Amino acid sequence: MTRLGMVLAWAMSTASAVCGLAQDDESDKKSTPAALKFTVKNIDGEDVELAKYYGNVVLVVNVASKCGLTPQYKGLEELHDKYAEKGLSILGFPCNQFKNQEPGTEQEIKAFCSTKYDVSFDMFSKIDVNGDNRNGLYKLLANTETKPEGSGNISWNFEKFLIDRQGNVIARYSPKTTPDDKEFVKAIETALAESRPDDAPPTSDGQQAKTSQPAAHRAIK
Repeated sequence: MTRLGMVLAWAMSTASAVCGLAQDDESDKKSTPAALKFTVKNIDGEDVELAKYYGNVVLVVNVASKCGLTPQYKGLEELHDKYAEKGLSILGFPCNQFKNQEPGTEQEIKAFCSTKYDVSFDMFSKIDVNGDNRNGLYKLLANTETKPEGSGNISWNFEKFLIDRQGNVIARYSPKTTPDDKEFVKAIETALAESRPDDAPPTSDGQQAKTSQPAAHRAIK
């Protein structure tokens, strides 16, 4: 083979490899379920790709610190303690849209959750769950037809959405549904009993290590 031929062969091989990588990347993007395609800010302002939770059962809750339902934090933390190692990820999204019941800064919210309820499940920055500035995740959740609650605007603090291991939004529960409600817990356990997708990571990021720490040393993200 001539020198020119060798150069052309190398160039074609490199182009093919790059093209293959691009196709793989595109395939990965397409495989991420719609509910987990979003990037959000955690309570410390860091970007978090919800795709990291793929393969886990995800419970999404809009939370508030000065609401009559705020004590539900205790029940949510108990769910986290019981089921995190089995694959449950609870995501708390503070929201101040309901009678200004979440007025504090992210750091104030973080301190409140940690000291008052020893929260160790994942908390995120304040968002809007209704209206023109509604977060993208909540646009999808609100427009998904589910049971026992249907689609529509978020009604109040502590509305709950359940996403299965495949990334499907499978249930929506009213704010008054407590974390220890029998039907609610049964739905979580049923979802956890499903097998993890073959292409999901073996464990959620840091989940097992975090839940194995003594309670006094746990801290929300």
